[in-house]
Amino acid sequence: MSDPITTVDVPKPGPPAQEAPVETVEPAEVDWKAKAREWERRAKENKTAADELASIRESQKSESEKTAERLAEAERKASEAEARAIRREVALEHSLSKDDAALLDTITDEDAMRRLAARLSAAASDRKNQNPVPREGTNPRPKPDERRAFADFLTGRAS
Repeated sequence: MSDPITTVDVPKPGPPAQEAPVETVEPAEVDWKAKAREWERRAKENKTAADELASIRESQKSESEKTAERLAEAERKASEAEARAIRREVALEHSLSKDDAALLDTITDEDAMRRLAARLSAAASDRKNQNPVPREGTNPRPKPDERRAFADFLTGRAS
């Protein structure tokens, strides 16, 4: 069985539409200082709103939540102080310079800290025993024939 063919009315194209003349509008001068002041004012308003929201949230916390936050903060500070004390102890133990001791601040594992401190102190003692300028005071003297050749060259007697 065949389907009947349906016809679709397609609109016929008309004459091309007249385009409106494009007017060139030059952008007005932007007062950047005024814009900056406006954004600064908005930022201040947002800061005050954020402070108010923080104070509202703080007031709605229960006493147990406040205590838990204070406890967590105290534990964090205690662990940081303990880690700092260990770093300083290791630095003093290995007689590290201030710059080398600062490298220990990024390490949290005490064993790794001690290994690095040992390596840094060994490298520092090696540098201490070496002459930083090995050829200091050993100026090569030109040979007498080189001087003569140079003087002859300057005076024009060179062959």
